[in-house]
Amino acid sequence: MNTLMLASELTGRVVVTLGGEAVAQIRDTVFDAQAGRIKGFTLSGRGLLSGPLKESLPFSGVHAIGPSAVMIPSEAVLENRDVVVGTGEADRGQVIGAPVLTDQGTEVGTVLDVVIEAGVGGRVIGFEIAAHENLDSRKRKTFIPRGETLAVSGRALVVPADAGRFVADDLPSFSAQVEAFRAQAVQPCAGAPTAGEGGPA
Repeated sequence: MNTLMLASELTGRVVVTLGGEAVAQIRDTVFDAQAGRIKGFTLSGRGLLSGPLKESLPFSGVHAIGPSAVMIPSEAVLENRDVVVGTGEADRGQVIGAPVLTDQGTEVGTVLDVVIEAGVGGRVIGFEIAAHENLDSRKRKTFIPRGETLAVSGRALVVPADAGRFVADDLPSFSAQVEAFRAQAVQPCAGAPTAGEGGPA
């Protein structure tokens, strides 16, 4: 698995062409909650006095997300801001602060941040949540994996009930939990169905 990072860490990251030219910085990350991926980024100019740009960066234009910069082939990949933001239905405001429910209807927390894979995928791996007492009696911050299909019901995100068994206290240990969650999720496909468990979509 690629290195995991929080989507909030991308804010302010410099956008650099493969030719080494810094052209903007990330202002906001825009999610496609239905697809479970980053849709793109709104941008601002570089420097303290720079405001938002009319251009945005669709994720299809990203070459790689590195630890210090978001790499693009050239400025030609930038598009009108509306291409990424659209009607606003998929903006991050629909994700951050949203309640997280299991597919059995149990509330497990509220989204604090989104965990994504670095590199070229832009895939949402899971969420940092403020745990509900149904998940953790001390209501700590924790990381929970998403299912292969990320359901969005109204303003809530719906994860498989099994995801609650694969939470982590920190981002470094979350990677192993995601791998274990995926491994158990595919087992019913290879063998006999497991009674009482929802199979992967």
